[in-house]
Amino acid sequence: MDTAQQIAFLGLGHMGAPMARHLMAHGHGLTVWNRTPEKPRPLAEAGAAVAATPAEAVRGADLVITMLADPAALRAVAEGVLPALRPGVHWIDTSTVGPEAVRELAGRLPEGVTLTDAPVMGSVDRAAKGELWVLAGGDPLPGPVRRVLDVLGDVTVCGPAGSGAALKLVLISTAVGGVALVAEALRLGGALGLPEELVRAQLARGPLAGAVARAYAEASHFPLALAAKDVGLATDHAPLPVLESVHAVLTARPDLAARDLTALRP
Repeated sequence: MDTAQQIAFLGLGHMGAPMARHLMAHGHGLTVWNRTPEKPRPLAEAGAAVAATPAEAVRGADLVITMLADPAALRAVAEGVLPALRPGVHWIDTSTVGPEAVRELAGRLPEGVTLTDAPVMGSVDRAAKGELWVLAGGDPLPGPVRRVLDVLGDVTVCGPAGSGAALKLVLISTAVGGVALVAEALRLGGALGLPEELVRAQLARGPLAGAVARAYAEASHFPLALAAKDVGLATDHAPLPVLESVHAVLTARPDLAARDLTALRP
């Protein structure tokens, strides 16, 4: 493992913070930035340098990693980062923003800077342990990029740039839709007078086993607002009536927007 390379990590939300901490645990030097100033403090106490701006964070970096909420956040950060990048820097975007945002960013990169889209599947518990499922767009991956992604989890090279971002929309929409379907099955079971544990156990014996496990996960944190954003990105690309209904469910209770996906359960 080459830990001589300096990494700028931008975006320290529920996923970004454990990912950054895991990289530090593997010996990587990090400069971190987050829009909310208090978020970097635990990482600073662990030895990370804290930058006041995205531009300051990436100066001198060999690798830039972003984990941001949505395409708008990526564009806003790019405004500050792009002028500060030097030739030879590799930018890894692990956000879920869709292929259009990736292509837009790639088209704005300075000469000599590469971009890898590498969104991840898995929640905060897996991020903390380096057990994410990394969907990388870019074939072949630059060596320094591959080595860092291997620290974060199991890497699937999906194809050319943008393919990781595209596959993430397919997989996350399926996962969210599965949890929504399990929630409705539980609701139906309750309406029919069946015990929740009976319905849960029998659902877990079939093809929805993974969705059942996620519907009851206690160590994950995937807010309904972000799930709605991801499903919305997917429904922008094709007529998806089932997922459009799921999106309506995800956005029906603004008071639950910050709650984990498990809040869909009755």
